[in-house]
Amino acid sequence: MSHLSSAAAGRPRSCPRRPTWRTPRAGQNSSFHEMGEVCADAVTLDLLREARETVRSSPLGVINTPMIPWCQTTLPLSISCNIHIKLENMQRTGSFKIRGVANQFARRQRGGHFVTMSAGNYGKSFAYASKHYRTKGKVVMPETAPASRSTLIQSFGVEVERVPTSCLMNVVNRCVQQDDMTFLHSYDDLDLIAGHASLGMEVLEVMPEPDVVVVCCGGGGLLAGVAAAVKLSGCDKSRIYGVEPEGACTMYRSFIEKKPVGMDAKSIASGLAPPFAGTLPFELCRRYVEEIVLVSDEEIKAAVATLYSSGLVVEPSGSAAFAAIVNNKIPDLQGKNVVCILSGGNIGKDELANFPD
Repeated sequence: MSHLSSAAAGRPRSCPRRPTWRTPRAGQNSSFHEMGEVCADAVTLDLLREARETVRSSPLGVINTPMIPWCQTTLPLSISCNIHIKLENMQRTGSFKIRGVANQFARRQRGGHFVTMSAGNYGKSFAYASKHYRTKGKVVMPETAPASRSTLIQSFGVEVERVPTSCLMNVVNRCVQQDDMTFLHSYDDLDLIAGHASLGMEVLEVMPEPDVVVVCCGGGGLLAGVAAAVKLSGCDKSRIYGVEPEGACTMYRSFIEKKPVGMDAKSIASGLAPPFAGTLPFELCRRYVEEIVLVSDEEIKAAVATLYSSGLVVEPSGSAAFAAIVNNKIPDLQGKNVVCILSGGNIGKDELANFPD
């Protein structure tokens, strides 16, 4: 079984209140984090519009990335449909993560001491923002993340601690409790998700009523934000699909269990392999996402190579949506208006050497 429908998983009629990590807003005590109560109902169109303006005007220089027709590339396509590709691999810091970070930092007290966990892309955007806002920062990274990414993050003046994936949250909690840091979550945070929703709103400016939108899913922050932006903007008939690696399918499993779950996630797409699915992203995905589909690491590798051969440098995590489309994992695309999001391009020459020609 390679996909799971949210309808099959039992789409909730109302939003249950579940605990999720919440960090203080500007003006609140920023020396600690707390377990707060955030519900999917908190994500409104007004909230997303406000975040869109915050992201658009951010001093971090977030870009309205190009969205190009697939037919104007040399990429292969065996399905007769109108696909547009959203090039977030061209975004500031190389991925969509800067969108959520821009909204998070705009709503936090200046001069704070922040800690986060990231396999690379969020950490890079977090470090970039920390340098701009002159805040202290620390990124807790899984040992499986490429060493080049931790070196890059450190170049912005941010500390990095590499630990086993299963220990990420324990180390973050230690930093909060012992070092008086404030935790900024890399995917389970209301401000972050609202910032990521700006991508969905940009999509609608080019394609006002997409039939299908295909988005990668790690902890679920991007998928939740884009899905909420599309659905709350009135596109009731749009189908939103999340794509996860087979070896890191926390959201897929969460849909089955009907609650956010964790797993020993392993994939070549390290950015899509968090230790657990986000609580707020899970609630939003259950509400707005049609299905979660799975792709293999081999399919992701082939997608990276195919994109590169057509002049598009996209990392494994950023290639998942493309892999799902070309491997016919998304149903009923014939004649449809489709959006494929390439979410990031942070891959080095040394890493590209490991992919097939």
